[in-house]
Amino acid sequence: MREISPRSPWAILLIVIVLGYAGILFIAPLIGIISAAFADGLEPIIATLNDPSVQHAFYISFALAIGATAINAVLGLIAAWVLTRQRFRGRRLFDALVDIPFVFSPVIAGYAMIVLFGREGWITPPFAIVFALPGILLAKTFVSLPYVIREVQPVLETLTPEAEDAAYTIGATRWTTFRKVVLPEIWTALLYGIVLTFARAIGEFGAVSVISGNIEGYTETATSFVFRALNDRNASGAYIVSLLLCLISVIILVLMNVLRSRVVRKGV
Repeated sequence: MREISPRSPWAILLIVIVLGYAGILFIAPLIGIISAAFADGLEPIIATLNDPSVQHAFYISFALAIGATAINAVLGLIAAWVLTRQRFRGRRLFDALVDIPFVFSPVIAGYAMIVLFGREGWITPPFAIVFALPGILLAKTFVSLPYVIREVQPVLETLTPEAEDAAYTIGATRWTTFRKVVLPEIWTALLYGIVLTFARAIGEFGAVSVISGNIEGYTETATSFVFRALNDRNASGAYIVSLLLCLISVIILVLMNVLRSRVVRKGV
């Protein structure tokens, strides 16, 4: 697309509005967190990083976010394949239900899980889900469910069947055809969806907070630690953990931009 330099006052005004919008919502809060985290020097930062509860919170956050990402990567890819390649009754309803985590309040989702799997819930599992690690995994999986599906599905829809049919004619199995023909075409979109899934899972608070109970040293995640630190007047700990989460977000953002550029180059 041809780039156009601003030549009118209206164009310049729009650019100023966009930059101000980004500055107020993104840049200013980031600068505020960085300055607050380093306000008292490095000693509080080292003390916070050495805090066992902080280390455990990050361990829980990463481990369960990776678990949720793995689940949604596999099942999301299967769901995208079914929605694209299969025609069945209720397909449109299922396709619409995929987007529920986008519009469903995470807090309500967490409460619904308590209604389903709580001590007096509708379903009695053989192991604890509410106020336990499986509940956090379930919450993270739910809120990050759509991303792999919605990234892979449109790419699958653009693929023509000729290459797959040619593979079948020379004796390739369905799995070999998928691995050798389809997967290379959707690989970048799949990775992009996985990155988005992990980003959503690592930063989730609402549903996780409700279903986990935020038990320090057990079900407390990094985002839950920030909430508890603020309530405990531990502003330094809250700022430092927030800064670490921001750094993780920046790394994810860079990775997303790299993957997006690959998608653009591939489409040219």
